Amino acid sequence: MLKPNPFAGDDGSLLPSMATALATADPGERLVAVVQELRTGRVLVPVVAHSHPGTDGGEVAAHEKQISGDAQADATSSAASALLRTEDGRAALPVFSSYDQLRAWRADARPVPVEGQRAAMSAAAEEDQLMVLDPAGEAPVLVGRVAVGALATDSDWTPPWVDQDLPVLITRSLRGAKHLIGVALEPGRKAELKVVLAVRAGFDRQGLEEELARVSTRLGEIEELRTRVDSIELFPTLVAE
Repeated sequence: MLKPNPFAGDDGSLLPSMATALATADPGERLVAVVQELRTGRVLVPVVAHSHPGTDGGEVAAHEKQISGDAQADATSSAASALLRTEDGRAALPVFSSYDQLRAWRADARPVPVEGQRAAMSAAAEEDQLMVLDPAGEAPVLVGRVAVGALATDSDWTPPWVDQDLPVLITRSLRGAKHLIGVALEPGRKAELKVVLAVRAGFDRQGLEEELARVSTRLGEIEELRTRVDSIELFPTLVAE
């Protein structure tokens, strides 16, 4: 039996609450606002035409159809076939704040409105567990693995740059790195979290690169860090003696 469509009559316009979230100037605060909006708001997922599955013994092979009766579930399942690649090569589920944003990405895609949480559940089922909102827009918003998981399970998400436990975890990994004397956390540009490392002046370039490589390896080995942060970029800054 088909389930009622909670978005019957939705014309695909940008919702005022999402418009407010996207208008947030600071990228980190914008991500927080978007994640909050996704908890209760709707997005559009794209349903795109796919190639025919081919032939079977000279005959056209039949499509495998799986209709659940839940329009949102069927739409998010179809949207998973339109995964995008992020700059670091990972796959992300594209979702859209409005029909105009979807058409700017692919004019042939059919928009289906779904709950933001339902879209997150679909993204969480993929290998990289990422979503990207308005990928063809002026300021796409990448929702990382940890935030997607929190949305999918309706649990709390703490932005890593305000997570009070992370400086302690990261500082522990710096032990023995005598030229690295401090750490600060900020929203990232190329990654979710930017780790600003205070570097004692006098480090040559090769030595700094080797030290950063060691720190990166150590951070990657901290299991608790992986459960709290989607991705990290290291940013060294020189500090005068």
